[in-house]
Amino acid sequence: MKRKIKKAAVIGSGVMGAGIAAHLANVGIPTYMLDIVPNKLTPEEEKRGLKLEDDVVRNRIAANAKKALVKAKPAPLYRKEDADLITIGNLEDHLHYLSEADWIIEVVIENLEIKKKLFETVEKYRKPGSIVSSNTSGVSINEMIAGRSEEFKRHFLGTHFFNPPRYMKLLEIIPAKETDPEILEFMMEFGEKVLGKGVVLAKDTPNFIANRIGTYGLMVTIHEMEKMGLRVDEVDTITGPLMGRPKSASFRTLDMVGLDTFVHVANNVVNNTDDEKEKATFMMPSFVHEMVDKGLIGDKNRQGFYKKVKTDKGKEILVLDYKTMEYVPKIKLKSPSIEMAKQGKTLKDKLKTLIYGKDNASIFAWNTLKKVLLYSANKLGEISDDIVNIDNAMKWGFNWELGPFEIWDAIGVEKSVVRMKEEGEDIPEFVTKLLENGKKSFYEKVETKKFYFSIKGENEEIVPNQQIINIDELREQNRVIFSNAGASLIDMGDDVALLDFHSPNSAIGLDFMQMVDKSVEEVSKNYRGLVIGSQSKNFCVGANLMLILMEAEDENWDELNLIVKMFQNASMKLKYMDKPVVAAPYAMTLGGGTEITFGADLVQAAAETYMGLVEVGVGLIPAGGGTKELLYRNLEGIPDDMKIDLQPFVNRAFETIAMAKVSTSAREAQNLGYLRKTDRISVNKDHQLYEAKKAVLALDSMGYQAPRSKKIRVVGETGYNTLRLGTYTFRESGYISEHDQKIAEKLAFILSGGNVPANTMVTEQYLLDLEREAFLSLLGEPKTQQRMQHMLLKGKPLRN
Repeated sequence: MKRKIKKAAVIGSGVMGAGIAAHLANVGIPTYMLDIVPNKLTPEEEKRGLKLEDDVVRNRIAANAKKALVKAKPAPLYRKEDADLITIGNLEDHLHYLSEADWIIEVVIENLEIKKKLFETVEKYRKPGSIVSSNTSGVSINEMIAGRSEEFKRHFLGTHFFNPPRYMKLLEIIPAKETDPEILEFMMEFGEKVLGKGVVLAKDTPNFIANRIGTYGLMVTIHEMEKMGLRVDEVDTITGPLMGRPKSASFRTLDMVGLDTFVHVANNVVNNTDDEKEKATFMMPSFVHEMVDKGLIGDKNRQGFYKKVKTDKGKEILVLDYKTMEYVPKIKLKSPSIEMAKQGKTLKDKLKTLIYGKDNASIFAWNTLKKVLLYSANKLGEISDDIVNIDNAMKWGFNWELGPFEIWDAIGVEKSVVRMKEEGEDIPEFVTKLLENGKKSFYEKVETKKFYFSIKGENEEIVPNQQIINIDELREQNRVIFSNAGASLIDMGDDVALLDFHSPNSAIGLDFMQMVDKSVEEVSKNYRGLVIGSQSKNFCVGANLMLILMEAEDENWDELNLIVKMFQNASMKLKYMDKPVVAAPYAMTLGGGTEITFGADLVQAAAETYMGLVEVGVGLIPAGGGTKELLYRNLEGIPDDMKIDLQPFVNRAFETIAMAKVSTSAREAQNLGYLRKTDRISVNKDHQLYEAKKAVLALDSMGYQAPRSKKIRVVGETGYNTLRLGTYTFRESGYISEHDQKIAEKLAFILSGGNVPANTMVTEQYLLDLEREAFLSLLGEPKTQQRMQHMLLKGKPLRN
């Protein structure tokens, strides 16, 4: 990328504008956030004696939006302090800020005339060469810049983020007619590499790609529900994971989006299409308008298709009966096809079982799905020129597991088209052309190459992204070196190996520890280094709790001692291996998962990594080296001969473990000490394994030397008593239970180094032995076993 965006400006500080500003701050880009000047004082401002001319009033809208970012959940910011990169202002006093920005993003009301007027003003203040874009979800890109200069038009395009911008992967980029190809290419690369997005190229049509197809799918779902007389909760049972959609399915998704927003997006198609059949599909049923009129618009009003209420039994979720507009208890849909589909091993199996069944659930699934497939094929060429963009848009924007053309391949194109014809459906020319060419699927794989059927009627290769390493593809290429039920060692190429987690529920068991031993030996002999990673839902949620509880209940203490020692040894072998090790954690990285990363020389974490030593939640302490390593990391950098009080550093480690703190991002994991400041972060998770592999090669090329074991200076008995006093105070104040106090004191004993004088130098093995002893001791406690049982049954901690 020759260009660089060093500073940005976001115009509009609503939910989307503030969210975009926050994500720019997340990736380190200083950003101005501007909004309109208020035309009247709030009661609070009147009490303070403020005037409309005061800066605090004139900047109020953007200032309040920035404050909300810090408090919002889920957090739009990686860390609260990232908000410092956002500078607020207003659209009268601070338009000169625009002259500093390399990228100006408009995120104001979806009104063409307002946007046109705004861009007229922007053109007066922007610097030549700066990129200007609109985050519109449907207003014409070309119409909003009518009257602007040719230079402005060359640097203008649509950049449609999905809400919330930090978490939603899709970024639709829509060029205007005059957009400079170099600008388009730069923004697509910038979106992928810097912002971490899945970027698709869309055309300037109503609602672009994802919202066009996604909204259509929701509309046909609503119409079919009315036609068949089904309930909202029944439909959500059908249209969730069984069809490769999120758990929120259809109507829970609409509650999250907001019914008012949904109506607006649908009306955008109604008002901009000449196709009467399409227009009719996007017309809202009367009950939806009634819901909006009554404020039943979803989560922002705490009531929509679903409503959470308090009852004598606790909290209960009610569902709306759209025929009576009353909330009623949920029911469970009983259907043979649903039960059979649940048994499917793959989504392909589940889909085929569901849609080719004979009961009402199957009929509903088929009737809605076939319309979406036909609509997607009919819109090819209008909203996008290739099926890959359409499939990716639906996967990244609506969290579908498969895009529409991938779904079509999964259920069988030939078989489904025969049925569609029997039911009187018109088959799109593109699909007919596919079948006439003797092809049975939209996608094909020939050896290692992938192809898709193009709008030209021929196969086109999907050019692989060199920065994306797919573990399944490595397996298909026979790159597996060793494998067992919990893990595999795989050749990544360039003499780098990958230790891949794939145990059930991403939990650490004996098989993983055995694979660590084999991996260390193999890599040490034959490879330049090792990456630890996977591509399951989560990196690792910790040790196999069920296995540990069963052994404890059977009082197999020697076996448990051996298991814990094996885990400690595995961590130490990784830490002191003579080849570089890079861990690539992402998503849930808890307990033993965090401890495994501690054994790496460097961590290449995904931005969305939620790390924590959470063992106290089940009545235990980290015993795979986590307690020792967090202490070590808090003391790191303090010279052994420096006369400095270590207690505050020990207290910090104690508090982090005792409170089971979990980071909300990789950046926050650095703040908590789970990651070092020198560890690296991949904003685009798809690039993570590639970047981890590059890090291994870089360490190797610099003449990697294994670290040497160092002794650790501890606070000893004096520091232990300080920590014990704190836990006693908390217990007496009623903040923690007696068992919490017992756990905390054992943790304090390890972190202080036990019954030794202050400033004693101890070995890592000494601390590991203390860890193991405390772990086994707590494991024998009935209250700890109760906590473990509760976690396994309920999925949440028990306070006893």
